[in-house]
Amino acid sequence: MQPITAMVFDFDGTLAHLTIDFSLMRRRVAALAEAFLGEPPETADVPVLEWLDELAADLEERQGRDTALEFHCRGRLVVNATELDAAREGGLFPFTRELLADLRSRGVGVGIVTRNSTAAVRTVFPDVGQWCGAFLAREDARALKPDPGHVLQALEMLGHPPERALMVGDHGMDLVAGQKAGCRTAGVCSGNMTRAALHDFAPDYLEEDVQALLRVLLDEKALPGA
Repeated sequence: MQPITAMVFDFDGTLAHLTIDFSLMRRRVAALAEAFLGEPPETADVPVLEWLDELAADLEERQGRDTALEFHCRGRLVVNATELDAAREGGLFPFTRELLADLRSRGVGVGIVTRNSTAAVRTVFPDVGQWCGAFLAREDARALKPDPGHVLQALEMLGHPPERALMVGDHGMDLVAGQKAGCRTAGVCSGNMTRAALHDFAPDYLEEDVQALLRVLLDEKALPGA
């Protein structure tokens, strides 16, 4: 198997402590939607950002485009505020900067892709741009995970083909995005998903955290200079 020449990382739960309360975010969006709809919204088994889009589409059908746009804008503010509140309580894992520096010293392209906002990430990691060659928060991504376009855009910026890349994340969305992009994938158990749940997505690697993953990759001589 060819060595891995690029690694694309998720952020929350992978390189930093996962502090976002998605249940709280969903409740806040639901309360806003109820104020617009006049009734509690139907629950949906999709992430909050996609649910927000669905609710806006429903509102457009019922009340018109202007009302839907107002709701969507206010909903995004709710999401952003929840993310920033969480970011103020968060922090990088102790090994993150050293690990990223090690990879780059080996000539490995490093990317970070996240569904989170740039402001929230920079609250936790203000110098993120100095530690990776591609950083794509949701404002700058053409598509968001689990769409493979998020990963592929980062690899385009890094100048590495997907077949030589490893997508690393703590959630099934990360693994699906990487697999659909044609990358090898690695699940890490440092977020909210259990090892068993991550295993169901059939990643190529499954480790406790990215530090443990790097040790395995070096032992296997899967990286340049290993």
